[in-house]
Amino acid sequence: MKQKPHILPTIIIAQFACTSPWFAGNTIVDELILKTGLGHEIMGWVLSSVQLGFIAGTLLFALFMIADRFSPSKVFMVCAFLAALCNLYLITDQMTKWSLLLARFGTGFFLAGIYPVGMKIAADYYKKGLGMALGFLVGALVLGTGFPYLINSTAWGSDPYRIIVATSAFTCLGGALMYFLVPDGPFLKKSSKVNLYAGPRLFKISTFRKAAFGYFGHMWELYAFWAFTPLAIESFNIIAQNDVSVPLWTGIIIALGSVSCGLGGILSQYIGSKKVATAALLLSGFCCLISPFTFSLTPMFFLFIWCIWGMGVTMDSPQFSKLVATSINNELKGTGLTLVNCIGFAISIVSIESLSMLTEIMDNKYLFTVLAIGPLFGLWHIKGAKNH
Repeated sequence: MKQKPHILPTIIIAQFACTSPWFAGNTIVDELILKTGLGHEIMGWVLSSVQLGFIAGTLLFALFMIADRFSPSKVFMVCAFLAALCNLYLITDQMTKWSLLLARFGTGFFLAGIYPVGMKIAADYYKKGLGMALGFLVGALVLGTGFPYLINSTAWGSDPYRIIVATSAFTCLGGALMYFLVPDGPFLKKSSKVNLYAGPRLFKISTFRKAAFGYFGHMWELYAFWAFTPLAIESFNIIAQNDVSVPLWTGIIIALGSVSCGLGGILSQYIGSKKVATAALLLSGFCCLISPFTFSLTPMFFLFIWCIWGMGVTMDSPQFSKLVATSINNELKGTGLTLVNCIGFAISIVSIESLSMLTEIMDNKYLFTVLAIGPLFGLWHIKGAKNH
């Protein structure tokens, strides 16, 4: 069945716009320190609270099968508006530590109706070429994640108010585009009732379990890598006595992941999603292991390796989602994707907080070797998955 040409571009644009609040709090962390009186430990807490909110949201969405029982486009739009509202709280002057964390938790909670639901919408439109569609879709998410850092590297970055207003406005726009331009897809099959055991029972399916476990290994590395890349660049500047722009290169390193997601999606059409995901895990795992040596390189080679790492660390994400989606029935695709996201992001909190604690006892240049656990775990489990 031939799809209307505007469908995939609209989903991609909406996903990009609506994921921009994810790291918005981290880009204005100095401003938040002044408002709350917290120290630099706020960096881990601001992101972890978003991750916790996302976990809570995806857990509830999965248990009550929200994306499989209601119109995904409507769910996406409502969650986009509510995420934007929570994000806007960051510009208020009346802020405490707990109100900040609650606002970030709320942002993460409603992002649960954006990221996995966006993939569900794509799966409702595409069977053939789903790996490529998800590659572009997750690429948009990655670009949206890096968008606040890129804003912060421009003249706009001097005003935290503008960063937050811009990301919130983008989120509302993305939600509206999805609702008005992307109706329910031709492969959508709604579930008629709640089955609280549907999600956990999916892990009895061997292909689903192996794809999910591979994704979990990927998630141990991904968000911790993104969250601590600014620290890595700051540490390199201190060691090399250089002045590499932290917000600009953090944004570039994260945003390059969107390119690799798209390239991986195209490549999956020829060699299959499993091989693409395996190659990405090998590349990012290798970068984890050699990361201590990068701090002794010239700025050009340091940034080159970290840019390659930024591409490798994300390339496998859409392919794991494709492997998960194709391992289960249409009626449970939304629930399966949401549940796997939920567990994956719970794992990401453990890795983020682990790195936060290790910064107190470990030289920063050795910090990223801990992330190699994820790719190794992912490679161990994906080897038994089918190559769709």
